[in-house]
Amino acid sequence: MDPESGYCHRLGKRESWRTVLILAYQSLGVVYGDLSTSPLYVYKSAFAEDIQHSETNEEIYGVLSFVFWTLTLIPLLKYVLIVLRADDDGEGGTFALYSLLCRHARLNAIPNSQSTDEELSDYKKDVVMNPIEDSFGSGLKSTLEKHRVLQKFLLVLALIGTCMVIGDGVLTPAISVFSAVSGLELSMAKEHHKYVEVPIACVILIGLFSLQHFGTHKVGFLFAPIIVTWLFSISSIGLYNIIHWNPHIYRALSPVYMYKFLKKTQKGGWMSLGGILLCITGSEAMFADLGHFSQLSIQAAFTVVVYPALVLAYMGQAAYLSQHHVISNDFTIGFYVSVPGKHTSIGSFSLTFVISLNRKLTDMKTLTEKLRWPVSVIAILAAVVGSQAIITGTFSIIKQCHALGCFPRVKIVHTSTKIHGQIYIPEINWILMFLCLAVTIGFRDTKHLGNASGLAVITVMLVTTCLMSLVIVLCWHRSIFLAIGFVLFFGTIEALYFSASLIKFTEGAWFPVALSFFFFTIMYVWHYGTLKKYEFDIQNKVSINWLLSLGSSLGIVRVRGIGLIHTELVSGIPAIFSHFVTNLPAFHQVLVFLCVKSLPVPHIKPEERFLVGRIGPKEFRLYRCIVRYGYRDFHKDDTEFEKDLVCSIAEFIRTMGFQGIPGKDEEKMTVVGTPSTHVDGIVMCDDLMDYDFEVRGASGLKELKEMVSPHVTQPRKRVRFVVPESPRIGEDAKQELEDLMEAREAGMAYIVGHAHVRAKRGSNVIKKLAVNSFYDFLSRNCREVAYPVSVPHATSLEVGMRYHV
Repeated sequence: MDPESGYCHRLGKRESWRTVLILAYQSLGVVYGDLSTSPLYVYKSAFAEDIQHSETNEEIYGVLSFVFWTLTLIPLLKYVLIVLRADDDGEGGTFALYSLLCRHARLNAIPNSQSTDEELSDYKKDVVMNPIEDSFGSGLKSTLEKHRVLQKFLLVLALIGTCMVIGDGVLTPAISVFSAVSGLELSMAKEHHKYVEVPIACVILIGLFSLQHFGTHKVGFLFAPIIVTWLFSISSIGLYNIIHWNPHIYRALSPVYMYKFLKKTQKGGWMSLGGILLCITGSEAMFADLGHFSQLSIQAAFTVVVYPALVLAYMGQAAYLSQHHVISNDFTIGFYVSVPGKHTSIGSFSLTFVISLNRKLTDMKTLTEKLRWPVSVIAILAAVVGSQAIITGTFSIIKQCHALGCFPRVKIVHTSTKIHGQIYIPEINWILMFLCLAVTIGFRDTKHLGNASGLAVITVMLVTTCLMSLVIVLCWHRSIFLAIGFVLFFGTIEALYFSASLIKFTEGAWFPVALSFFFFTIMYVWHYGTLKKYEFDIQNKVSINWLLSLGSSLGIVRVRGIGLIHTELVSGIPAIFSHFVTNLPAFHQVLVFLCVKSLPVPHIKPEERFLVGRIGPKEFRLYRCIVRYGYRDFHKDDTEFEKDLVCSIAEFIRTMGFQGIPGKDEEKMTVVGTPSTHVDGIVMCDDLMDYDFEVRGASGLKELKEMVSPHVTQPRKRVRFVVPESPRIGEDAKQELEDLMEAREAGMAYIVGHAHVRAKRGSNVIKKLAVNSFYDFLSRNCREVAYPVSVPHATSLEVGMRYHV
């Protein structure tokens, strides 16, 4: 990854097969852990209570047929062949679809959007090159842009999907680890097992979440081999069971058995679909983790390795169960019971072997124990890997929501300098661990965990289907009939599973609903409060005419140094400025209004990172700098950002400084990239030596002017600009650069605004409760405003204001 921009090196359209195979191998450990461990609990959840396994085998054949066609239609057809194509510059997930719609339909996901944002190369890629020609698509686009209600509905839909992903991040580790540990039930008495299973699962979960701060790159090299070994194990066991117990099990793949299953079981069979649904848990990860790999590598890994292995595993379990109908305990129908060795049909032995039956059974049990323990260890490791993938995905989607103003401020730690998507959020990590332990201890069985997980998974898929239908029309510019067909086909299948999951609301499915409602309330209230706060800034900003009326000195004392004021405004003077100078009439010789914002694109190129403009006449030395990041970009460290900021202003002064006074409340903003993108631009050097203001030409460095610093008793940081020889700059620009250089040497001071948001008088009770209580509580207890540089206490000044929204 380029640390400057946060880009992962994207693959071109023509990928070598070697590159595809390497990425496909790596994706097995990151993407498919959850999906690969689903055979641990699918049959057990399906036959929990709603249906019974009979000697006619219609139930087991029907479940197998449902599992096969669900795996084929949802992960293979929907995600691998269709949804993976709807990437947002290589990124996937629910919010990636929402950001695509925001750009193409101009839904303004962020309040401080500008027309210049649409000129970004990644922003306008599809908008300009592929204009909408379909009349219905144009009408739909106009309708979405005009009606705020529809825009809020799309936001609510995206937030619901996000909240269910968070719920999945709680439930997936619990059910995966719990199901993997359940293999111990065949090796000990049931009365002992119930006291061992939950504690062991909790210890594994605590260890899993405790290791998150190291980052997945520390142990990533172990992930792919574990999943490969697991897939090889379950496919081999499945193939053995097919050959040994029922070679004709392939006939059950016919859709006819689904009809026979529902006809015989009726309501019980419909309710059991909530357990069958678990066979596709983790499918959304293929789309959510798209940014780490390429489409072709994920498609190849699923179609060639994962899909055949899962089909063999499910067929093998069904083949074994089709020959074993006596249910002596509540764990007979499960994964571990189908491991070859222990359960062998006595009818297959001739009478000559009856005498040695006891000895043979003893040998088989020993063989089974030897085989089951390695499989159990591999299953636990695979469950941990699958849990790691969904936890990392939860971190990523929360980061996207946070970047677009839909989640309270949290601490985001980048655990890898090579892969930008590998992050760690401490607060979310410990919240997930607490909730995961709570559901594990509270539910204590795969039945309730499966019901809860199934509802979370299918809700995310329904949201993806709805958003995808809009993408087909607005972004792909395809026929409305294609979008309707997509919704009807996949929406009907998912709605069937959704109804089966929702009917078990009182049996565990209530948990993801309650959890999603909690997180949705937090996210929507935070988004609402942030939006109202920005609207207040817009309504109370100070005009440039007021600034010009203060005169060339601004009517105040100017002191040495650079004053850095953080603001959300992209135009005009923030109210905090007038509030400050009214009470303290002194400011720095160079003043910079800094706005850091995230755009609904994954990445922004370094050459388009900074927007720099001048506020008022040149002699004011007032600048506005807008720093733009994508929601997946990597933020640089403090020292590098300060250098980039000063160099960008210096480059603006040298090449594209605005001449004259801008009119009214508008400022001319110029795109200035980071210094690394300026091959022949200004270079800033910091040292403890006397500095020169130098010019760089083809013949080397030439001294232009020497500045003598006042005598100091202690060494101070010296700053110098190395300026290209051509084109030559005027005297005004030289003086402006000298002032900037002198101010940078004196140091930076940070003026931080602190807003106390309150609802206006006359507001309704719900608004007062949301703003005065809930939003205020979140503001006081979340992280401070995430500035691009750490604000030192010695040089910072906080200015408080009360906002009545």
